[in-house]
Formats: sequence, C-alpha cells, structure tokens
Amino acid sequence: MAKKPKKAAEDGEAGADAAPKGKKKLVIIGAAAALLVVGGGGAFMMMGQGGNAEGKEAAAGGGHGGGHGDAAKGVGPDGKRPIVFVELREMLLNLSPDMPQEKAKYAKLRLALELKDAGVEDEVKPLMPRIEDTLQVYMRELRVSDLTGSVGLYRLREELLRRVNVAVYPAKVEAVLFKDVIVQ
Repeated sequence: MAKKPKKAAEDGEAGADAAPKGKKKLVIIGAAAALLVVGGGGAFMMMGQGGNAEGKEAAAGGGHGGGHGDAAKGVGPDGKRPIVFVELREMLLNLSPDMPQEKAKYAKLRLALELKDAGVEDEVKPLMPRIEDTLQVYMRELRVSDLTGSVGLYRLREELLRRVNVAVYPAKVEAVLFKDVIVQ
C-alpha cells in the first residue's frame, strides 16, 4: 500500500502543472478571439459599411451630427439616399421581320432608368443622347419573337441594362424599367 500514496503524490504534482498550462491556453484563445472581433469590427468600420455617410460628413465638418441642416439634405429618415428615376423619351421603332415576306412590325417603348441617388443623375443626364443611341441601334435588330413573353422582356431588360452601363461608365445604372411596351 505504500506504493499507492506515492502515485497519488505524483498525480497531484502533475495536476498542479497541468492547471497553469490549461489557464495559459484559455487566456491565449480568449485574447485571439477578442483580437479577431475587434479587428473585424475595425475593418467593417474602415470599409465604410458601419455607420452612415451623414455621420462622416458631420465629423468632417465639425458639426454635432444631429441630422438637421445641409448635411442631411436628400437623406431619408433611415440614413439612406432616395432612389432616383430618370425617364427616357418614348421610342418608336420598327422591328426586324421574322420572315422576309412579313409585314413590318413596330414597337413602342417607354423606359425609366433607376439610379442610386441624385449624384448619379447629374452624371447620367448629359449622356442621354448616347444612351438613346445605344438603345435605338440595339433594338432595331430585335424581332417580334424576341419580345414575346416574360422571358423575352426579362432578357431585353438585362441586355439594355448592360448596354446602358457601358454607355454611362463610370456611372452605374441600377435597373432599366419598362413603363410601356407595345408591339404592333
């Protein structure tokens, strides 16, 4: 029986050494997790996603950032700028025939461009002739079958959006909206 107490004494010493190693490991893991959370939060704020632009303008201007006055002009109650819609002129164009002997078909379209804010509107308005030219050239090659059904209009919307964004680069149009589509 004398051997058992010796082992118990050795286990007690080993247990005492293991406890500080476990605490060190726990402290290191906790510090790493805290550093990761703080670093991620800092990166989020630096990338401009945290907070709103109103607070940045108020900090730069030395104001109190109360949300009143010129700094908040054009900003909604949730801190977001309102979406702006720019209407294009009504377009009347003849479509390419599916078969050469077919009678001429026409399409009448009214479109609107959805923009992020009024700042983008100021960039896009001077480029309206370029936008209309781009759309006219593309749509004159369309056939009636290209405009049939919701799938045809969806494809047309996506293609018009791509072409408009190429025409107004570096500005960006968020969406092309159909107000009227008449095929005759």
